[in-house]
Order: sequence, then structure tokens, then C-alpha cells
Amino acid sequence: MAEARMTQTQLVRLLAETCGVNNKTARQFLDTLSETAIKEVKKNGVFVLPGLGRLVRQERKARMGRNPATGAAIKIPAKKVVKFRVAKAAKDAIVPPKKK
Repeated sequence: MAEARMTQTQLVRLLAETCGVNNKTARQFLDTLSETAIKEVKKNGVFVLPGLGRLVRQERKARMGRNPATGAAIKIPAKKVVKFRVAKAAKDAIVPPKKK
């Protein structure tokens, strides 16, 4: 059975305990961080979280696809998407690279 993931409340409590502040201040920090990340990605197309990774806005080109039910060709329009790219240090810490 899979273990439960950390909830937002648990993260706020952990930050508060680790940084020696109250829960309200830790919650405010998390809210400000997420707001700043969204604003920066909208404005510059990228937001870097040092040691963790980066949020990147990408443009997807228009393309032709297939309707899986009918097999008919459909046009998929161009759009913007947001991706998170994990930093190499974080990736290697979580999933160690294979030795050759």
C-alpha cells in the first residue's frame, strides 16, 4: 500500500517548526512563493527554484492528430503549456544514476 503524501497543512507546520516562525507566517511564505512563481512565468516564461528545478512556459505548434474513436484526422491548435524541469542535483538525489 502506498504511503500518504505530505499535505499542505503538514508542509506549513514543517516550515514553521524548521524556520522558527508561526504557522500563519509559514503559510504566507508558501502563498507568496506560488504567486511569485506564477507572475514570473507569465512575464518571463521561466521561474527557477534553486536546487529543485524550474517552471517553464512553452509554445506548442499546431499539428494534425487522429480521433481515437473514429480515426478521422483533426487539427490540434497551437497552445501554451507549463512544464516543470527537475534540477539535475534533485533528480540524482531522488533517483541515483546507474553506474556504467
